[in-house]
Amino acid sequence: MREKTLSDLIVEQCAPTLAGMKCGSLFNYHHQKSADARQEICDWNERLNPFGLFLEALDWREGSVLVYVYRKKDLDQRLREEGIAELLADFGYPGTEPGECLRHLKSRLLEDDFPHEIGVFLDYPLGDVLGFIENRGMNCRLCGMWKVYCDQCEALELFKKYKKCKEVYWKLYQQGRGILKMTVAA
Repeated sequence: MREKTLSDLIVEQCAPTLAGMKCGSLFNYHHQKSADARQEICDWNERLNPFGLFLEALDWREGSVLVYVYRKKDLDQRLREEGIAELLADFGYPGTEPGECLRHLKSRLLEDDFPHEIGVFLDYPLGDVLGFIENRGMNCRLCGMWKVYCDQCEALELFKKYKKCKEVYWKLYQQGRGILKMTVAA
């Protein structure tokens, strides 16, 4: 089986973000050369930025990079939602401007393998992000695409929508539909 390309991972892991259903998605991209991966990310930014989507390399490791794909406008709105600024401030974020927040998130990834406030950037419900932090990942009511501490019914509906979106996008991609044709403009 061949190694997944950056394009494969964008479709497989980010379909709900491409479709405009959530502000951001995250995946680990295994590569042979960092320079090649940097160029691929740059190339995809050139193609996707006109649609309001951006790829950000959050954390470089030996042979892999953690890639965050996000809708800048939606992330900006998300970071301004009630309760988000307070949570981020508790972890040293300087405000709610997306660029500043992403820079701080990168520094948090260097300090901590996986800072739990990252759920905010992935559009997880704030109550679930707070529940995860307060419970240290234990005692969740439901475990799916994230650990659920609040509204199970809402989470199950989102899980179904995101799963269906991923299935449809992957099928279209396998049939030759390009990422740009599947991307909803901001």
